[in-house]
Amino acid sequence: MNVDLVRLPNMKMQAVPFVKWAGGKSQLLEQFERLFPTQFNRYVEPFVGGGAVFFRLRNKGRIVNGVILNDLNLELMNCYEVIRDQVDELIEELRYHEARRTEKSYFYEVRDWDRKPDFKELNRVKRAARTIFLNRTCYNGLYRVNSLGHFNVPFGSYKNPMICDEANLRAVSKALQGVELRSEDFERCVEWVRPGDFVYLDPPYHPLSETSSFTSYTKDDFGEADQARLAKVFRQLAQSGCWVMLSNSHTSHIRELYDGYRQEIVTAVRAINCRGDRRGGIPELVILNY
Repeated sequence: MNVDLVRLPNMKMQAVPFVKWAGGKSQLLEQFERLFPTQFNRYVEPFVGGGAVFFRLRNKGRIVNGVILNDLNLELMNCYEVIRDQVDELIEELRYHEARRTEKSYFYEVRDWDRKPDFKELNRVKRAARTIFLNRTCYNGLYRVNSLGHFNVPFGSYKNPMICDEANLRAVSKALQGVELRSEDFERCVEWVRPGDFVYLDPPYHPLSETSSFTSYTKDDFGEADQARLAKVFRQLAQSGCWVMLSNSHTSHIRELYDGYRQEIVTAVRAINCRGDRRGGIPELVILNY
């Protein structure tokens, strides 16, 4: 009998992001390893998105003293809460969507739920299942809304999209036990932290050009004024005795905003651009106060 087959059922499933997220950090985790602080108190992430950095640190046993995860995107944070607290109900709901995962008409039917007056009356589980279903079936896994807050990404035409990854959802649920979840403006994080905490900031990036901006994860854009606010928050956190790490575009504006702090370059492959010849490895900045 193969020994590996005997051990397989007892192998621990490691949690990974349950959504595809523009600017997600999964591909950069190996490059980040040398940049993470060796020890820290709590872990705080004000722009959690897909949560790749959180899951990496949790899987490696680096987080031992508490976690605060935050994102202004209410539907995303609802998913985190439902996975943490009601994963069985969520899995059941996702199975329902999974049966119609390749139907274009069904995608637009579900997408249009938020245009109906009773959308906010939907229970938390149905809303979370909708968000995950749309994320898995829409074009490029983007999350984008219009000025009214309506999800407006088109159908992605995937042959066999994974809608309900039960094993990972259960691993994510376990990883989120005891985690404090919030949905507030990032500036509030200065009220949450204590000396010795590790704060990772991964905001919507400063555009590389006037035509490359993609900031509408919520109905409010993240513009120049917000980048300046964030730089101020970074300094406040640094002065409070926290370990602070921030990711952003490799632009002269960002370099200037964080002048005086350690600036490292990592290389990412970004595929949001609709033109294939404009996708590929691009440098990104990591700013650190240590």
